[in-house]
Amino acid sequence: MSSPTRRLTVAQALVRFLSVQYTERDGVRQRLIAGTWGIFGHGNVAGLGQALLEAGEDAMPYHQGRNEQAMVHAAVGYARQLDRLSAQAVTTSIGPGATNLVTGAALATVNRLPVLLLPGDSFATRAADPLLQQLEHPVEADLTVNDTLRPVSRWFDRVTRPEALIPAALHAMRVLADPVETGAVTLALPQDVQAEAYDWPEEFFAERIWRVRRPAPDPAELAAAARAIERAARPLIVAGGGVHHSGAEDALRALVDATGIPVASTQAGKGSLRHDHPADVGGIGHTGTAVCDDLARAADLVIGVGTRYTDFTTASNTLFQNPDVRFVNLNIAAFDAHKLAASSLVADARTGLDALTEALAGHRVDAGYEAEYRAGKERWERVVAAAYRGEDDAVPTQTQVLGALDAVVGDDDVVINAAGSLPGDLHKLWRARGRRQYHLEYGFSCMGYEIPAAIGVQQATPDTPVWALVGDGTYLMMPTEIVTAVQEGLPVNLLLIQNHGYASIGGLSESVGGERFGTAYRYRAADGTFSGDPLPVDLAANAGSLGMDVLRATTVRELRDALAAARASDRPTCVYVETDTATATAPPAEAWWDVPVAATASREAAVRAREEYERQVAARRRHL
Repeated sequence: MSSPTRRLTVAQALVRFLSVQYTERDGVRQRLIAGTWGIFGHGNVAGLGQALLEAGEDAMPYHQGRNEQAMVHAAVGYARQLDRLSAQAVTTSIGPGATNLVTGAALATVNRLPVLLLPGDSFATRAADPLLQQLEHPVEADLTVNDTLRPVSRWFDRVTRPEALIPAALHAMRVLADPVETGAVTLALPQDVQAEAYDWPEEFFAERIWRVRRPAPDPAELAAAARAIERAARPLIVAGGGVHHSGAEDALRALVDATGIPVASTQAGKGSLRHDHPADVGGIGHTGTAVCDDLARAADLVIGVGTRYTDFTTASNTLFQNPDVRFVNLNIAAFDAHKLAASSLVADARTGLDALTEALAGHRVDAGYEAEYRAGKERWERVVAAAYRGEDDAVPTQTQVLGALDAVVGDDDVVINAAGSLPGDLHKLWRARGRRQYHLEYGFSCMGYEIPAAIGVQQATPDTPVWALVGDGTYLMMPTEIVTAVQEGLPVNLLLIQNHGYASIGGLSESVGGERFGTAYRYRAADGTFSGDPLPVDLAANAGSLGMDVLRATTVRELRDALAAARASDRPTCVYVETDTATATAPPAEAWWDVPVAATASREAAVRAREEYERQVAARRRHL
């Protein structure tokens, strides 16, 4: 007797399949693909577009985007807010719609965050060749623009026959739900195949649960890690994004309360401990705090938990200077656990931290070490207070903008940023109060991420106040999804800071001998440089024209009032402020970052910068 089948198009079958996929962790089940973003063109309108229409909102909610890259950013923000246990799909037409996915896909994969990409593709049958928007290659006839997604996807397949969808879809779900493998997953769908009918086995549409594992540490690795910690005089934990993805904050706090080991945080890991926990010493690395980086330089054991050890964290391998320093890395991915020649502890962060706490029962760091880092934490808190403090009637500096926001937000608010000078100020100064309050995309540091990500976070947690913090440079990259927020009635808050240019790159340019070339938003001067008056650009008016409510603030007092009003509003609201860029209130960098400087130059600024570069690079170590 033959198994029952259902006749559907490939697109209809894919949507139906996606609607019954679930993840489960710790007994909690949720949709793996909770909705689909889409912009339709000839490459997907009659395939996935028709399938989404036919399926209806209950089976697969549809979200209308304005820019394909932004749709991926929104999906990434959604997945991060839900600890990678639920994700969204993104469908586009062929051609530029598909290639616009590349930046978002890279961001998702770099940050180990799941998103399913469903770009249309050229005809599999080649009945019409070349198609509108088809890339013709002289020696590779099967190459399409979607192949640009291969290096930035954790898994890629092109579905050129209907029956090939079954293994492709199952593999896609496996990767999306795997905390080690997850990232962008691409199923390229030729537009003719999308519309082709096939008799699908009913088993393909059965509910499937993808269980998200919490692997326990190997006993020998656990014993070695515990011995290393017990022998260390100056251990330091570096908490990365894996702490949040695993929901391991309570386990980390239990370990720290029992042992007294201080905790530094990467950009992705900030908030692993509340800012007011006595063992939280703040951000680490180039954008870290003074107390944290001093501890890192003297540490004889660094315990990485869920971190990738990027160059900002290690200060380009100049930070950990103790001649005897060793590393223990707790990470669910062996790829990351081995870094810096560490003793690996390959396990889920929460499971591994619980096991370490048990293995270290009765062990505690020396009281003098605790007193040292607690005193350093108190000194840094005075630095934060000074950076936040501003006169009520003064034009705020950027750090005073953060101080005003700090005074308004609640413990559950989410603050989103990705690029510019804000990540450095936030990493040093922000007082993270909740496990998901601090949302920095600093793996790819992609300008334009913040506004669409805020939409994704708002979709994931509708009752949570969400703030997208952007400068003028980032805003001009991608304000388009403001329209989406207005359309969907999502009360995201946009804090728009006008400082007339690329502030962070301007500062970096000056430090490496580039003399702030090409970083200011100003008219051309008589000498041909962009050093004239600021451009008469009204970004607040632009945000208003896209449908946002706009509140303008010119002083510290007005800013606090505007932020409070935005938080109380049930509408998408922009708070616009022009900052004082002449007054320096941000603490300087406490550790180096390697940006190579011209080895030969005729301009004095570059010559001096090269001398400083050679002095700094001499401190680099290879931890072997």
